[in-house]
Amino acid sequence: MNKTIEIQSKKKPWSTKDAMIQIYENKLWGGAQFDFYSGDGSHHTNIVTPYVNVLQTFLQSFKTPLTVCDLGCGDFNVGSQLVKYTQKYNAIDIVEALIERNKKVFQNKKVDFNCLDIANDNLPSGNCAILRQVLQHLSNKEVAQVLQKLKKFRYVILTEHLPNGSFESNKDIISGQGIRLKKQSGLNILVAPFNFLVKEEKQLLSTILPDNKGIIVTICYTIF
Repeated sequence: MNKTIEIQSKKKPWSTKDAMIQIYENKLWGGAQFDFYSGDGSHHTNIVTPYVNVLQTFLQSFKTPLTVCDLGCGDFNVGSQLVKYTQKYNAIDIVEALIERNKKVFQNKKVDFNCLDIANDNLPSGNCAILRQVLQHLSNKEVAQVLQKLKKFRYVILTEHLPNGSFESNKDIISGQGIRLKKQSGLNILVAPFNFLVKEEKQLLSTILPDNKGIIVTICYTIF
């Protein structure tokens, strides 16, 4: 066997973790002036402010504050604005350097940062899982793995970037920087191949992006 081919064959397959590390290291989501930047969707006020407002309303509607698991917390610009409305906030991301940075920047007794692969690792317990523009970056296989873990939460608040108008749901992608929007597709966890079972669904927010760049939709699913 050719030596070069033999060496390449021994390399581990490119993982979701590798892809996410590269995104932050190479500033593929922008934010050259920041140490870590989770994209305009985590910083643009027209997107973030309405989201924080509806999540605040939802979290404050409970007499006993919820324990929240933020799955894919990113640079925590958004999550940091929700912590005070919770009993406990578990913030999770797959990039270890990002989690270590978050621990230093956001010191709060209510927050517990953990570096986990949400598709493969066990998740902390809680009442409510938040996934804000996270599943849109994962392959159908990894989405299905995550959904199995979400069954233990009472509430799942899911935000996805979808095309304007009608589209074919759940076209498969390779996990990484891109999303299904490039294929004129978006996630719908209630239909094939996922067929995720919920007790109730309620749309909390819909934000239309300019220049026909799609729509960001936030839905609260009650699981049991």
